[in-house]
Amino acid sequence: MKLSLHATTIVGTIFAAVCFSVAITGFVSMGDIQDATQLSDAKGFAWFWAFLGTVALAFAGLAQWLARTGKAEE
Repeated sequence: MKLSLHATTIVGTIFAAVCFSVAITGFVSMGDIQDATQLSDAKGFAWFWAFLGTVALAFAGLAQWLARTGKAEE
């Protein structure tokens, strides 16, 4: 399946927004956790989603950069 660079930018940005919303929800809900093991697992879960959102945003930015520089060369 081929995606255009513009579609990749849009899908990557939407996916990053979803990942960051899951991460924020995870960070906000940590105040209710009393068990140290569960708190550690929740932090790992939230940081994983934050990392995933950062990677998605980086790929969306790369696609946007490739779309701009590719058209300039043509």
